[in-house]
Amino acid sequence: MRWVFAAWALPMGIFWGWYFMSFYDLNFGYIMLTRQVHDLFFQLYGNALGIDPATIPPMVAKACMLDTALIFAIWAFRQRKAIAAWVRERRDRYFGVEPSPSA
Repeated sequence: MRWVFAAWALPMGIFWGWYFMSFYDLNFGYIMLTRQVHDLFFQLYGNALGIDPATIPPMVAKACMLDTALIFAIWAFRQRKAIAAWVRERRDRYFGVEPSPSA
């Protein structure tokens, strides 16, 4: 599961790091981080898809949220016993439910 998280987080970090740094023109002298390249990239991508370039970032954000939800749903399914035990322990601690005697 660590490899899945890494394969998910690395591209997300690279893309969103580039997106916000180029959007705010924080380029540090690197041409790929300029606002002109940002606009050119989305203009080319919008022309290739035949859609307005302004609609691409929200579409990418929705896709990233869906990917994130799927990754964490898979992780939660794999860890469901540990999560259930954690929830039971918290519920018992905070709501004063005495543990039932096991037979």
